[in-house]
Amino acid sequence: MKRTHLLVLGVYLLSSCRAEEGLNFPTYDGKDRVVSLSEKNFKQILKKYDLLCLYYHEPVSSDKVAQKQFQLKEIVLELVAQVLEHKDIGFVMVDAKKEAKLAKKLGFDEEGSLYILKGDRTIEFDGEFAADVLVEFLLDLIEDPVEIINTKLEVQAFERIEDHIKLLGFFKSEDSEYYKAFEEAAEHFQPYIKFFATFDKGVAKKLSLKMNEVDFYEPFMNEPIAIPNKPYTEQELVEFVKEHQRPTLRRLRPEDMFETWEDDLNGIHIVAFAERSDPDGYEFLEILKQVARDNTDNPDLSLVWIDPDDFPLLVPYWEKTFKIDLFKPQIGVVNVTDADSVWMEILDDDDLPTAEELEDWIEDVLSGKINTEDDDNEDEEDDDDDDDEDDDNSDEEDNEDSDDDE
Repeated sequence: MKRTHLLVLGVYLLSSCRAEEGLNFPTYDGKDRVVSLSEKNFKQILKKYDLLCLYYHEPVSSDKVAQKQFQLKEIVLELVAQVLEHKDIGFVMVDAKKEAKLAKKLGFDEEGSLYILKGDRTIEFDGEFAADVLVEFLLDLIEDPVEIINTKLEVQAFERIEDHIKLLGFFKSEDSEYYKAFEEAAEHFQPYIKFFATFDKGVAKKLSLKMNEVDFYEPFMNEPIAIPNKPYTEQELVEFVKEHQRPTLRRLRPEDMFETWEDDLNGIHIVAFAERSDPDGYEFLEILKQVARDNTDNPDLSLVWIDPDDFPLLVPYWEKTFKIDLFKPQIGVVNVTDADSVWMEILDDDDLPTAEELEDWIEDVLSGKINTEDDDNEDEEDDDDDDDEDDDNSDEEDNEDSDDDE
């Protein structure tokens, strides 16, 4: 069970032995915990909390729809603040117009954004604005940036993490200067990228790690990459991660969905929908993994895997926008500007494309042979045909009018 759900349950767990009372999910209790941030109270609030969550918003307009949207976001923040009340996290709102000077000082430039201040770092939340997603994101942020692996069971748990970028280093101790550099590098990417370390020789041997070496694990790949030129400085580790931050196959996750979507290649994404819990979806995902592994050295290839189960509210929108059925696996190319798309024809769930067929289709996409502009041309031709028909009908009507005149 996710830590978020455990927290939600734990906060409201009553001492009674009745099971249903242990499943009392939180609703907003009406108490205001989110405050307005200003230049006057900024320093005081900043000193009070280890973590400060700020919603930078445009001035609330008189438009009723805009007011309702603002209130909904405010309620989400209030609920998150309520659930995390016993954690050292503050929740504030910053009005873009009233506090323009403060916003400029903090480097805020995009209204409607959520920022988290942790020490001297400013982290922009680029995920789904939902209470459960925010709670989990913030809980990850207050943890140590590096997780230590000491036992065989912890090694097994580490190996099961396949859909995240992760780094693993072997160091002499927590006092090692090279571990400290690793820890400082981890802070740059927390909580999006997972950093692990071990000081245990047995664990290092099992994972084929040498002293002061760091391995980089790309999602869904069988083998890691040993970062060259060990030992490393903080900056060298940061630069390596940034250079390899876009994996060949990545999962769209609620906590960073917008960041992933904005990170397109030449204005497009190759998107695959597959439910891991569904047999056909699982099989299709395994085929995708194989394609990614076979083409991991291709810098022009980036596949985005979406599990519809992660985004139930978006499923009807995607089906309508892309004109596809998400009850079965799908793969297509999507234009990020206008959401125009072209999808591979998969006629039968029982006859999914092989890895080779999928590679051929992807090659056609990358070469431009398959692209989202083709159907635009077809639509234009259809429009032209409609215009021609209208012209023909007009001619016929003119002729009929002429006959009547005669």
